[in-house]
Amino acid sequence: MSSKVQSKGFKAKDHQPSAQESLPPPEANAEAINFLNSLRQEELLTLFFSETLVMVSDTGEPQGELTIEVQRGKYKDQFGVTEYFPFVHAFSHGSMDKILCGNSILGYLSWKLEVVEQHNKEFIKFHALPMERKMSLLKQDDQLAMTRIIKEGEQGLGSQTIQVGHQQVEAFIVEQTVHSEQGIPVSCQFHLLSDGHLAKRIQVGSPGCCMITKVPTLREADDIEPHPVFEKKPLVWEEDMELYSKFVDRKEELRLSHNSYLRQHPEAEALISDFLLFLLLHQPADVVTFAAEYFGPFAMRRPPTPSLRSSNRPCPFHELEPEGLEGEEG
Repeated sequence: MSSKVQSKGFKAKDHQPSAQESLPPPEANAEAINFLNSLRQEELLTLFFSETLVMVSDTGEPQGELTIEVQRGKYKDQFGVTEYFPFVHAFSHGSMDKILCGNSILGYLSWKLEVVEQHNKEFIKFHALPMERKMSLLKQDDQLAMTRIIKEGEQGLGSQTIQVGHQQVEAFIVEQTVHSEQGIPVSCQFHLLSDGHLAKRIQVGSPGCCMITKVPTLREADDIEPHPVFEKKPLVWEEDMELYSKFVDRKEELRLSHNSYLRQHPEAEALISDFLLFLLLHQPADVVTFAAEYFGPFAMRRPPTPSLRSSNRPCPFHELEPEGLEGEEG
């Protein structure tokens, strides 16, 4: 069993209502609404374009790129109805004061230029505490449902030697934070032995703690016999004319099918482009975990975020690493 565990958690900020929140929301200008309603679909088609701009500093030094694409994309709503809507994709990457940063927007607009669905992602790789913000908008009836996630850094609590009776034992620490819509978060630290026994529990901020009085008999892992290995006779299918012919036909069929799908779904290439951009900015050691966390917010029927946020791993593929992470995402 690993001797170190990372502690993950979402940053919780107390929401203080301001005087502006009690004011009625601003109303759109009637003249502007009439102008937008007067636009015809054939006029909006002339707005489809793709352009890349270079970001420069005040002294003219290049600092990154900004790419904007507007094209026709296929959109399926929550009821399974498919329509063609304007698809907007904008992403930038660069550096400010030698700090890597990136921003991405993926969105669908109705032909009345109303937001149907939108996903924003922003990342700033500070040396001490990297920050990442994600926001998703999804139209539901005549309203927009917004989901926003802020992650700041990551810290491994590691292991610690604790005194149990007359013995000293090594324990690794897991911190759990319970967030509430009202009040402050409550954090507890659990000191666990190598086989998972709870040795000590500390509530952060409390003067006391709970701990065992004697070291239990630790369970050892069972020895598992290796599975038998059966030799397989190699199949040289390239020399079989019938199999090779089927392979060529199937390869061509898949190529045509894939090209057709990408032509009908330009958002697929935009999504992969964004993923590769943020992958290169983060450069995570575990690409599978990073991919699962990146594409998670795009799931329309994703279950709600649990209340015990920091005790639930952000993705089912997450594995404990013995030396902790450098602090890519929190």
